[in-house]
Amino acid sequence: MKKIMLSVIAVMCLAGFSSLSFAEDMGKMKGDMKDMKGDMSGVMMKDGKMMMMKDGKMMGPMENEMTMSNGTKMMMDGKMMMKDGKEMRMKEGQMMMKDGKMMESDKGMMGEMGK
Repeated sequence: MKKIMLSVIAVMCLAGFSSLSFAEDMGKMKGDMKDMKGDMSGVMMKDGKMMMMKDGKMMGPMENEMTMSNGTKMMMDGKMMMKDGKEMRMKEGQMMMKDGKMMESDKGMMGEMGK
């Protein structure tokens, strides 16, 4: 009987430790997601208009040209001028982060422009 009780206690302890570890992992993942969302600042083409984004939230229409950290200039009409002079135009749902990386709104990172 004592062996059975010790086995049950051992299993319960292991289950408790594994759920604690799982909870810690989930907490870290939530923190990582907040950090990612905090990095989600830039511009996005939405309904044919360039919109400003800060920390993953739409802040309103773009009011001025912006130069990203990689040298890409974003115009208010969605035109992009790369550092090397190449021109492109944003399409619906595309985002450009402040560092010049392009993303689709639901597909993740597309790559870095101007490199």
